[in-house]
Amino acid sequence: MKLEDLIIQIKNKDSFLCIGLDTDINKIPKYLLNEDDPIFSFNKSIIDHTNKYCVAYKINTAFYESLGAKGWVSMKKTVDYINNQFPEIFTIADAKRGDIGNTSKMYAQSFFVEMNFDSVTINPYMGSDSVKPFLEFENKIAVLLGLTSNTGANDIQLKTTSNDNFIFMEMIKLSKEWGDKNNMMYVVGATKPGHIEKIRSLIPNHFLLMPGVGAQGGDLNEICKYALNDNIGIIVNSSRSISAQPSDDFSFVFSVLTAVIVGGTSIMGGKGAIWRTVAAAFFLAFMNNGFNLLQVDPLWQRIILGLVIVIAVALDSWSQRKNV
Repeated sequence: MKLEDLIIQIKNKDSFLCIGLDTDINKIPKYLLNEDDPIFSFNKSIIDHTNKYCVAYKINTAFYESLGAKGWVSMKKTVDYINNQFPEIFTIADAKRGDIGNTSKMYAQSFFVEMNFDSVTINPYMGSDSVKPFLEFENKIAVLLGLTSNTGANDIQLKTTSNDNFIFMEMIKLSKEWGDKNNMMYVVGATKPGHIEKIRSLIPNHFLLMPGVGAQGGDLNEICKYALNDNIGIIVNSSRSISAQPSDDFSFVFSVLTAVIVGGTSIMGGKGAIWRTVAAAFFLAFMNNGFNLLQVDPLWQRIILGLVIVIAVALDSWSQRKNV
């Protein structure tokens, strides 16, 4: 994909959202585990429901590589699905590769040709010969780690050099000469807003891939204040808030609340009975078992349980008024 195509998409959708498909087999909805490829099924569902709102998908390859060969198959199916169904959407292999020249060339071949990603993240701290092989591929983009969002960035990236400059700034200053805005981007963590303005002064025209908004505490307003350029110039990633099912704690609390309400609590002052609440709990267990057998989407499960609450409250309220 050409950078111009990404810019057009950003402006057409009025969005710079990148959705991270950091899919953890241990956190996806349990009903998907019955699928032939639960990882791909989960990813497909996310893609089908979000493609109108995002401009990019970022696949963290570690979650797929950890599953061995079948994980690579799931990743390839996911990338192929995006490329075939939504070819306008930018794809990122979050692989953080980087090695000596010949090895980097093979990494680039793997992600750009075999997997057909539009871009791949690279750790540039081994120097230019670890990055330049990725720049040889037409209409592909190397996304260099600039200043990352993790706390460990303080260990090396935010150390100062002999001329009182940060190491990550020296790296950006050097690496920007290896390519140009059309074949290089930089990862800049949204959790480091104090450095974004200085980074923009060094690379005013390069796109920035910005993780760290949401679960890691990054501020979107701060990003927009310092990072936007004439072509928008940023892709803001969201992963942790998307690529997992609601927590078991939430499901438990929701079920308990439903059981209590179905058991007789009323907005009109009705009093529940223990036996009715216990009966409601068994009824909900029966419903949840049915949901799992029928592989009902979790969103629809919540909607159905919500309707049960509404009906229970309405009936109990009617009963209270009738007895007055």
